[in-house]
Amino acid sequence: MWNTMESRGVSSIIFDLDNTLVDTAGAGRIAIQKVCELLKSMHVQESHIKDICDHFLRKLLHESFDPSEGKTIDDVRIHHWYEALQETQGTDLASSCYYIWKNTRLQVLTLSPEVRSLLGELRKNYKLLLITNGDTQTQWEKIEAVRCKGLFSLVVVGGDHPEQKPARSIFTHCFESAGVRPQDCVMVGDCLSTDIQGGINAGVRATVWINSDCKSLPQGSVTPDYTVPSVLNLNDVLLELR
Repeated sequence: MWNTMESRGVSSIIFDLDNTLVDTAGAGRIAIQKVCELLKSMHVQESHIKDICDHFLRKLLHESFDPSEGKTIDDVRIHHWYEALQETQGTDLASSCYYIWKNTRLQVLTLSPEVRSLLGELRKNYKLLLITNGDTQTQWEKIEAVRCKGLFSLVVVGGDHPEQKPARSIFTHCFESAGVRPQDCVMVGDCLSTDIQGGINAGVRATVWINSDCKSLPQGSVTPDYTVPSVLNLNDVLLELR
């Protein structure tokens, strides 16, 4: 007979936040649309508006942020808009563009009733943990906006720690703080290079890739144990892991 300690199944689920539990990408698209409306009202040419927004999004995608340099993430992102605007519109609009983008994104960002209900049910049987990469201020503002902290036994923001996912250290911190073993955990996330690779690095029981766009697995990428189109399909995986 198997040792019950080794075969007791999953006791904890680690979730990613962005584009796993909340639609950050969708909120970002709405936020950019609001900036476009502002720029149109300022009589900026439509062709310039697209260039300005594309420039900001490229800067956001490749952003590196070091809080030890004495700037806030707000400072850094206002500067992204400053650079995007300076060729076509001057720079005094940068702060307005940034805060419309930021505030709209936070207002739109939500934990859907279905996901909130799922987490509420899961926490009756599992210890729920959240590990989210990103700057401290940005991620805590999102967590506050969607009011999800109370659903988790532990919330870990990458910017608060020396290393972020997929580094093993942030998972080790999570396991030790929550009092769980890696082999009793499932890692759920949308990013193969951080969530799935991180879960594998940490030695979790299983990894679950949220593939909402039904993309093919990129050649040479890490392979998740399970793939589902939405976190709402997670119970199907948990049934298999019992």
